[in-house]
Amino acid sequence: MNVCAFATSPRRHGNSETLLDWLLASMKDHPGVAVEKIALDEITINPCRGCNACEKLGHCIQEDDLPWVLEKIIAADCIVLASPIFCMGLCAQAKALVDRTQVFRSRKYVLKIPVVPPEQKGKRLGVFLSTAGQRWDIVFDGAIPSVKCFFHLSEVKDQDIYYLLVDGVDEKGAIESHPTARSDAAALGAELVGRFSAMTGGGPA
Repeated sequence: MNVCAFATSPRRHGNSETLLDWLLASMKDHPGVAVEKIALDEITINPCRGCNACEKLGHCIQEDDLPWVLEKIIAADCIVLASPIFCMGLCAQAKALVDRTQVFRSRKYVLKIPVVPPEQKGKRLGVFLSTAGQRWDIVFDGAIPSVKCFFHLSEVKDQDIYYLLVDGVDEKGAIESHPTARSDAAALGAELVGRFSAMTGGGPA
């Protein structure tokens, strides 16, 4: 199982990345799971320019780290996106990555080029991890449509997307005191490995 995880917060090792690390640690406990974490503040993903060149070329004309990042997404069996909530939505770094998957949209719907090989379809999982300082009922609602778009363009079906959303953690390190976040992340990691094994014929979920 190949896991590609994105830590997108500009505040390194804050609440959303800590939640991500707990999830990944749980998954790495299982044999046959390979995990790669990519921190967006260590690479360059520019905002989408909306030029639509990818509709003709099948790739973006900007020169940054996007090409190899998209290859990692394509190769992954499980894609994990971890973002804090900023102003009721994804942080800017996460949104830039989501917007740049416009390349997948162009390949899929305009150029009719498969995004992933046929054998990967229906065998990919997506995870959205998020933290927010506010405890409002709607605090994650603005981010969810963007996340679903990201996974849809990356060939992850809605029913194969998992969510772990933790509110009420604002200050850096606040999640360490949350009563269930660590155990929830560990349980989700185990569930994902079991689900992938079932999807690929490796055993029951």
